[in-house]
Amino acid sequence: MNGRNKALRHAALWAVALLLLAVWAFPVLWGLLTSFKTERDVLAYPPKVFFTPTLDNYREVISGGSSILPNLWSSLVVSGWATFLTMLFAVPAAYALARLRYPGKRASGFYVLATQMLPPVGLIIPFYLVLQKIGGLDSYSGLTAIYLTFSLPFAVWLMVSYFEDIPYEMEEAALLDRAGRLRTLWYVILPQVRGGIAVTTIFVFLNAWNEFLFAVVLGGNKVRPVTVAMYNFISLEQTQWARLAAGAMLAMAPVILIGLFAQRHIVKGLTVGAVKGGGRR
Repeated sequence: MNGRNKALRHAALWAVALLLLAVWAFPVLWGLLTSFKTERDVLAYPPKVFFTPTLDNYREVISGGSSILPNLWSSLVVSGWATFLTMLFAVPAAYALARLRYPGKRASGFYVLATQMLPPVGLIIPFYLVLQKIGGLDSYSGLTAIYLTFSLPFAVWLMVSYFEDIPYEMEEAALLDRAGRLRTLWYVILPQVRGGIAVTTIFVFLNAWNEFLFAVVLGGNKVRPVTVAMYNFISLEQTQWARLAAGAMLAMAPVILIGLFAQRHIVKGLTVGAVKGGGRR
């Protein structure tokens, strides 16, 4: 009887997991199907599941007049620089918040958290005015700097817990061996939090890659990320759903590839901080 109940619970868990997976995957799979349809098939009612696929939409968004390849490059440049600079500053900042004792530590930690509570819509006008004054509108440097304002606090707050879970004894042993603070951080602490750094890097890149609000207001003709370029397929007269779906699939491809290749690091990084309190005082 117990074995039967266990089997039923196991089957129920699998059914719930498959249902959740289907709900999550349905929009992506439907978008993929739509990208191979003609506009006539897209607008057909009832919706067509079986149709003659075409690659015309991908040809148009890759090499045609609606090519999004320049926009993919803009997204890659902005997201790449934003991720690199964020991690460059976030690692020492998170280490300082987690391990060092200094005046105003609690206030600075609260400030980092409070910046995540600000609504992005309320910051657009100040950001626009500042960039306009310094000539940073429609530039890679200007948009990258704006991305740092929300990615850096997120990365710092996420990595603080990973640094706090490293036992203080490891650091104290290195300091007793006359290793400096920076040398201890590089050779002792960072190898212990590689998983956390990896997952933070991935999340920062994904957030920058998918960002739309700041990009559409602060970008322009020279810097136009792919999330903004999707609007090229939407007009007052018509929405080109098939080309929009094809462009969305191309825009998601780098994100999906990163997730597939880095899933081991993501899982490891998310479980590093599962047991809290190892190094807290």
